[in-house]
Amino acid sequence: MSTTSTVKIIKLAGVFAENKDIAREIRVGTLQPALKKSKSIVLDFNGVDAATQSFIHALVSQLIRDYGVEVLETIAFKDCNKTVQKIIEIVVDYMQHAEPAN
Repeated sequence: MSTTSTVKIIKLAGVFAENKDIAREIRVGTLQPALKKSKSIVLDFNGVDAATQSFIHALVSQLIRDYGVEVLETIAFKDCNKTVQKIIEIVVDYMQHAEPAN
């Protein structure tokens, strides 16, 4: 990967990341364009106390569908507390076992 794009989740979603429309906007407006330019991505959760499963799902599930689970090698989840980390693990695990969309 040539460069890194950092997304500070707290600036976009606040201390409780729950709005899946905001997650979708981050995915469509920032993450997908960065991946198309072969950039690595840092999702910085510093200051985020909690995130809903639907927020994380809207943020990364379509990327996993489009690029495969290997996309997670180019996405770093930074400064996640244990609560947020567990939600991310649940969503990623679910996506790894989900049937591919046809």
